[in-house]
Amino acid sequence: MESILQKANTTLQIWENTSLSDRLAYLPALASLLLENKEEYAKAITTEMHKPISQSIAEIEKCAVLCSYYYENSTPFLAPKIIKTEASESYVTYEPMGVILGIMPWNFPFWQVFRFAVPTLIAGNTVVVKHASNVPKSAELIEKLFEKAGFPNGCYQNLSISSQEVAAVIANPIIKAVSLTGSEQAGIAVATEAGKQLKKCVLELGGNNAFIIFEDANIDKAVATAVNARMQNAGQSCIAAKRFLVHENIAKDFVDKFKVAVQNLKIGNPLDKETQIGSLARVDLAEELEKQVQQSIQMGAQLILGGKRNNAFYEPTILTNVTPQMPVFQEETFGPVAAITTFKTIEEAIALSNESQFGLGISIFTTDIDFIKTKISAFKEGAVFINEMVKSDPRLPFGGIKKSGYGRELSEEGIKEFVNIKTIVINIL
Repeated sequence: MESILQKANTTLQIWENTSLSDRLAYLPALASLLLENKEEYAKAITTEMHKPISQSIAEIEKCAVLCSYYYENSTPFLAPKIIKTEASESYVTYEPMGVILGIMPWNFPFWQVFRFAVPTLIAGNTVVVKHASNVPKSAELIEKLFEKAGFPNGCYQNLSISSQEVAAVIANPIIKAVSLTGSEQAGIAVATEAGKQLKKCVLELGGNNAFIIFEDANIDKAVATAVNARMQNAGQSCIAAKRFLVHENIAKDFVDKFKVAVQNLKIGNPLDKETQIGSLARVDLAEELEKQVQQSIQMGAQLILGGKRNNAFYEPTILTNVTPQMPVFQEETFGPVAAITTFKTIEEAIALSNESQFGLGISIFTTDIDFIKTKISAFKEGAVFINEMVKSDPRLPFGGIKKSGYGRELSEEGIKEFVNIKTIVINIL
C-alpha cells in the first residue's frame, strides 16, 4: 500500500506541472480504447455482477462520452477567473490538491470510476482507487486502460485493500481528499475518518427516489419510463425510481399498464443481448430485498406481481397499498421492487416525496409544466427531472442532500471538487 501511495505522490510532482492541454491530450486515446474494447469490458462487468450485457455495453459507451465531454470543456472550466476589485489585479485559479483516494462500488463498475477519475486527473491530481471486492477484473481492466492510453505510470493505480484498511489510507498524509460512492454506512465511516484528518470528502450515497405521476400525466409515457427507471440493472442503482407516488384517480390505469410492461421484460442469461433482467450481484442482496418485501406485505402491502427469490435472482415485483411506515417506503430497496402509494393533492405528493431520509432525485410526470416549475423548490432533492427518469449526465452536476451525501460529480462542479480554489490579489505600487 505504501509503495502505491509513494508512486502516486512521485508522479504527482510531474503531473501537476504538466500543462492542461498536455493532460487533456490523453483523453481521446482513452475514449477510443473504451469503444474499441467495449465488448470485452462489458463482458467483464456482466460476468462479475450480472448486469445484462446490453446495459454493460451502454455503460462503457457512456464512459467514452464522459472522456469526450471533459476533453472539450475542461479548458474553460479550469481557466483563471478574473474578479474586479479595488486591487490592480484579482483573480482565482484552480490548482490540484494532490493524491486523491476513490472508493468505488460494484453496481456501475466502470462508470462510477470514470466519473470520479477523469475530471480528478485532468485537474492535475493523481488517484488511487479502492474498488469493490466483487469486481476485481473490472478494476484490473480500468487500471490497464489508463496505462494503454498513455497516462504516466502512477497517475491511476488500484489499491487492493480490505474495507478495514481504508481508515489507514485516509489518515496517510499523502492522501489529500477522498471520494466515495457507496452505502450510507460506508459514507458515515469515510466522513468520520476524513473529519479526523480534516480532509475533504465527496459522498455519493444511497437514494430512495420518488417517481410522481399526476392526474394529467401522459400515462403511457410514464409507464414506459417507469419500467426503465425501476428495472434497469435489476434495480441496483442509487438513482433508480423506488417509490411510485400516483394520483388516486389514475392509479388503477397506471398499475394495470405498468404490470403488463414489467411482465413483458425478458428475463434470462445476462450475456444474451436480448436479456433485460438478470439476477442481483450477490445472494445476500436478494435475501435483504426479500426481507423488506415480506415485512411490507405483513404490514398490509398488496403483492401485485413477483415477490419470489431463487438464490441471487429476485423476480420483478410490484407492491400497492404501500404506506410510509413500510420498509419498501422507508428504506432503499436495491433491487427490482416497485412500491406504489397513492395521493390526492399536490401538497400530499410533496409531503410523501420529502418523507425520506434520502434526497438524491425525483421524477415528476405532468403536462402542466408551468405550474410544476413553481413547485420545484418544495422538493428537497439534488435533482428534479420532469417527464424523464433521473439519470447522470456528464454535462450536469450529480449528487444529493440529506443522507444521499454531499458534494457534486460531473460537469464544471465535479472537476472543481478536488482543486485548491486559490485567490490572488495584486497591487502595483
